[in-house]
Amino acid sequence: MTTFGYARVSTPDQNLDAQERDLKAAGCQLVFKEVGSGAKRSRPQLETMLSLAQTDDTIIVTSLDRLGRTLSDLIHLVTDFEKRGINFKSLREQLDTHTPTGRLIFHVFGAIAEFERHMIRERTQRGLAAARANGRTGGRPLLLSPDKLAKAVDLIDNQKLTLSGVARLMDVSEATLRRALKKGRG
Repeated sequence: MTTFGYARVSTPDQNLDAQERDLKAAGCQLVFKEVGSGAKRSRPQLETMLSLAQTDDTIIVTSLDRLGRTLSDLIHLVTDFEKRGINFKSLREQLDTHTPTGRLIFHVFGAIAEFERHMIRERTQRGLAAARANGRTGGRPLLLSPDKLAKAVDLIDNQKLTLSGVARLMDVSEATLRRALKKGRG
Protein backbone atom coordinates (compact mmCIF):
# COMPACT_ATOMS: atom_id res chain seq x y z
CA MET A 1 0.00 0.00 0.00
CA THR A 2 1.49 3.26 -1.17
CA THR A 3 0.47 6.75 -0.13
CA PHE A 4 0.76 9.25 -2.97
CA GLY A 5 0.64 13.02 -2.65
CA TYR A 6 -0.38 15.40 -5.39
CA ALA A 7 0.68 19.05 -5.20
CA ARG A 8 -0.20 21.65 -7.80
CA VAL A 9 0.23 25.39 -8.27
CA SER A 10 -1.25 27.39 -11.12
CA THR A 11 1.74 29.50 -12.15
CA PRO A 12 5.53 29.08 -12.08
CA ASP A 13 5.96 32.00 -9.65
CA GLN A 14 4.00 30.10 -6.97
CA ASN A 15 5.79 27.72 -4.62
CA LEU A 16 5.04 24.01 -4.02
CA ASP A 17 7.14 23.74 -0.83
CA ALA A 18 4.30 24.16 1.70
CA GLN A 19 2.10 21.60 -0.05
CA GLU A 20 4.99 19.13 -0.30
CA ARG A 21 5.81 19.59 3.40
CA ASP A 22 2.17 19.02 4.43
CA LEU A 23 1.86 15.94 2.20
CA LYS A 24 5.02 14.38 3.58
CA ALA A 25 3.84 15.13 7.14
CA ALA A 26 0.59 13.29 6.25
CA GLY A 27 2.63 10.20 5.36
CA CYS A 28 3.00 10.47 1.58
CA GLN A 29 5.79 8.28 0.28
CA LEU A 30 5.75 9.81 -3.21
CA VAL A 31 4.73 13.40 -4.00
CA PHE A 32 3.89 14.35 -7.57
CA LYS A 33 4.30 18.06 -8.24
CA GLU A 34 2.64 19.96 -11.07
CA VAL A 35 2.73 23.56 -12.29
CA GLY A 36 -0.29 24.48 -14.37
CA SER A 37 -3.93 25.37 -14.21
CA GLY A 38 -6.26 22.76 -12.74
CA ALA A 39 -8.56 23.45 -15.68
CA LYS A 40 -5.99 21.99 -18.08
CA ARG A 41 -6.88 18.58 -19.40
CA SER A 42 -3.24 17.57 -19.72
CA ARG A 43 -1.62 17.17 -16.32
CA PRO A 44 1.27 14.74 -16.85
CA GLN A 45 2.22 14.35 -13.17
CA LEU A 46 -1.38 13.59 -12.19
CA GLU A 47 -1.65 11.08 -15.03
CA THR A 48 1.61 9.39 -13.97
CA MET A 49 0.43 9.16 -10.36
CA LEU A 50 -2.93 7.73 -11.46
CA SER A 51 -1.21 5.12 -13.63
CA LEU A 52 0.87 3.97 -10.64
CA ALA A 53 -1.92 3.94 -8.03
CA GLN A 54 -3.43 0.53 -7.27
CA THR A 55 -6.08 -0.99 -5.04
CA ASP A 56 -5.65 -0.05 -1.35
CA ASP A 57 -3.27 2.83 -2.18
CA THR A 58 -4.13 6.33 -0.94
CA ILE A 59 -3.98 9.64 -2.77
CA ILE A 60 -3.71 12.77 -0.63
CA VAL A 61 -4.03 16.44 -1.59
CA THR A 62 -3.71 19.48 0.65
CA SER A 63 -6.98 20.90 -0.69
CA LEU A 64 -9.69 19.74 -3.10
CA ASP A 65 -8.95 22.62 -5.48
CA ARG A 66 -5.44 21.21 -6.01
CA LEU A 67 -6.92 18.09 -7.63
CA GLY A 68 -9.61 19.68 -9.81
CA ARG A 69 -11.12 23.06 -10.61
CA THR A 70 -14.75 21.98 -10.94
CA LEU A 71 -16.98 19.83 -8.79
CA SER A 72 -17.74 17.55 -11.74
CA ASP A 73 -14.00 17.06 -12.36
CA LEU A 74 -13.46 16.15 -8.70
CA ILE A 75 -16.44 13.79 -8.70
CA HIS A 76 -15.14 12.09 -11.84
CA LEU A 77 -11.68 11.56 -10.35
CA VAL A 78 -12.85 10.39 -6.94
CA THR A 79 -15.45 8.07 -8.52
CA ASP A 80 -12.60 6.57 -10.55
CA PHE A 81 -10.58 6.16 -7.32
CA GLU A 82 -13.53 4.42 -5.69
CA LYS A 83 -13.99 2.02 -8.62
CA ARG A 84 -10.28 1.18 -8.50
CA GLY A 85 -10.26 0.71 -4.69
CA ILE A 86 -8.04 3.76 -4.12
CA ASN A 87 -8.56 5.83 -0.97
CA PHE A 88 -8.62 9.62 -1.21
CA LYS A 89 -7.91 12.28 1.42
CA SER A 90 -8.01 16.05 1.35
CA LEU A 91 -6.22 17.61 4.31
CA ARG A 92 -7.87 21.05 4.42
CA GLU A 93 -11.44 19.73 4.08
CA GLN A 94 -10.67 16.75 6.36
CA LEU A 95 -12.23 14.46 3.78
CA ASP A 96 -11.27 10.79 3.81
CA THR A 97 -13.13 8.40 1.49
CA HIS A 98 -11.79 5.48 3.52
CA THR A 99 -14.30 6.39 6.24
CA PRO A 100 -18.10 6.08 6.02
CA THR A 101 -18.48 9.83 6.72
CA GLY A 102 -16.04 10.74 3.96
CA ARG A 103 -17.85 8.51 1.45
CA LEU A 104 -21.20 10.03 2.46
CA ILE A 105 -19.91 13.58 1.99
CA PHE A 106 -18.57 12.74 -1.44
CA HIS A 107 -21.85 11.10 -2.47
CA VAL A 108 -23.63 14.28 -1.40
CA PHE A 109 -21.19 16.28 -3.56
CA GLY A 110 -21.97 13.90 -6.43
CA ALA A 111 -25.71 14.37 -6.00
CA ILE A 112 -25.28 18.16 -6.01
CA ALA A 113 -23.16 17.99 -9.17
CA GLU A 114 -25.78 15.83 -10.89
CA PHE A 115 -28.53 18.24 -9.82
CA GLU A 116 -26.47 21.13 -11.23
CA ARG A 117 -26.04 19.32 -14.58
CA HIS A 118 -29.81 18.72 -14.80
CA MET A 119 -30.55 22.37 -14.02
CA ILE A 120 -28.12 23.57 -16.69
CA ARG A 121 -29.66 21.18 -19.24
CA GLU A 122 -33.18 22.39 -18.34
CA ARG A 123 -32.19 26.07 -18.64
CA THR A 124 -30.49 25.37 -21.98
CA GLN A 125 -33.59 23.63 -23.34
CA ARG A 126 -35.81 26.55 -22.22
CA GLY A 127 -33.41 29.03 -23.85
CA LEU A 128 -33.38 27.10 -27.12
CA ALA A 129 -37.18 26.88 -27.14
CA ALA A 130 -37.45 30.63 -26.55
CA ALA A 131 -34.96 31.32 -29.36
CA ARG A 132 -36.93 29.08 -31.74
CA ALA A 133 -40.14 30.87 -30.78
CA ASN A 134 -38.41 34.13 -31.78
CA GLY A 135 -37.41 32.68 -35.16
CA ARG A 136 -33.80 31.86 -34.36
CA THR A 137 -32.79 28.31 -35.17
CA GLY A 138 -29.15 28.38 -34.14
CA GLY A 139 -26.45 26.37 -35.77
CA ARG A 140 -24.09 27.31 -38.51
CA PRO A 141 -25.37 29.83 -41.06
CA LEU A 142 -26.23 28.46 -44.49
CA LEU A 143 -23.60 29.05 -47.13
CA LEU A 144 -26.24 28.91 -49.85
CA SER A 145 -29.43 30.89 -49.29
CA PRO A 146 -32.62 29.56 -50.89
CA ASP A 147 -32.18 32.18 -53.66
CA LYS A 148 -28.58 31.13 -54.35
CA LEU A 149 -29.62 27.48 -54.34
CA ALA A 150 -32.38 28.20 -56.89
CA LYS A 151 -29.85 30.00 -59.08
CA ALA A 152 -27.46 27.04 -58.79
CA VAL A 153 -30.22 24.65 -59.86
CA ASP A 154 -31.01 26.91 -62.84
CA LEU A 155 -27.34 27.05 -63.85
CA ILE A 156 -27.01 23.27 -63.71
CA ASP A 157 -30.36 22.39 -65.33
CA ASN A 158 -30.81 25.15 -67.89
CA GLN A 159 -27.33 26.50 -68.52
CA LYS A 160 -25.76 23.02 -68.41
CA LEU A 161 -22.87 24.14 -66.21
CA THR A 162 -20.92 21.52 -64.28
CA LEU A 163 -21.26 21.10 -60.54
CA SER A 164 -17.66 22.28 -60.01
CA GLY A 165 -18.25 25.31 -62.25
CA VAL A 166 -21.37 26.33 -60.34
CA ALA A 167 -19.59 25.76 -57.01
CA ARG A 168 -16.81 28.15 -58.10
CA LEU A 169 -19.40 30.76 -59.18
CA MET A 170 -21.22 30.46 -55.82
CA ASP A 171 -17.90 30.56 -53.92
CA VAL A 172 -18.58 27.28 -52.08
CA SER A 173 -17.00 23.85 -52.22
CA GLU A 174 -18.38 21.22 -54.52
CA ALA A 175 -19.31 19.10 -51.48
CA THR A 176 -21.29 21.99 -49.96
CA LEU A 177 -23.17 22.50 -53.22
CA ARG A 178 -23.86 18.78 -53.55
CA ARG A 179 -25.27 18.62 -49.97
CA ALA A 180 -27.42 21.72 -50.54
CA LEU A 181 -28.79 20.32 -53.80
CA LYS A 182 -29.55 17.00 -52.14
CA LYS A 183 -31.47 18.72 -49.31
CA GLY A 184 -33.14 21.25 -51.58
CA ARG A 185 -34.33 18.73 -54.15
CA GLY A 186 -34.99 15.93 -51.65
